[in-house]
Amino acid sequence: MCLACRIAIVGLAAGLMACSAPVQPAAVTVAPPVPETAVGPWPGLTMDGDDGAESTNPFSEDVVALAEGRRFFQAYNCAGCHGDHGGGGMGPSLRDAAWIYGSADARIADSIAKGRAFGMPAWAKMLTPAQIWQLTAYLKSLRTSREPQPPL
Repeated sequence: MCLACRIAIVGLAAGLMACSAPVQPAAVTVAPPVPETAVGPWPGLTMDGDDGAESTNPFSEDVVALAEGRRFFQAYNCAGCHGDHGGGGMGPSLRDAAWIYGSADARIADSIAKGRAFGMPAWAKMLTPAQIWQLTAYLKSLRTSREPQPPL
């Protein structure tokens, strides 16, 4: 092929490239922003009485219920996480005066029934409301003179 033909072909190709539309870069997919508020409720985050549930413990002064609560604490292996007398272990201490989710009876019962994030299972399917209140009464008796079978 002669030099003139080669120059003509290169010129023609350059001209065609100049006339074509500019090439757009591929579209980049961006993930939607993460919402700033939590989606859905965390277990146990209801306030006293706002779910229509009873908010006062009917067993708070019942000595027999405290012993039953202790029995449930052992039978359902609460001691496996919270220690034999609630002193803590893998789970937090239940003998402390200040609790992470509050120490009101309704808050404790709510934690037992619905569980808590990061390890506390929900027990509402295994325990009746009365048993949950009895267990709550036992936990509230810890560190007091009413505690059944206190640690030695």
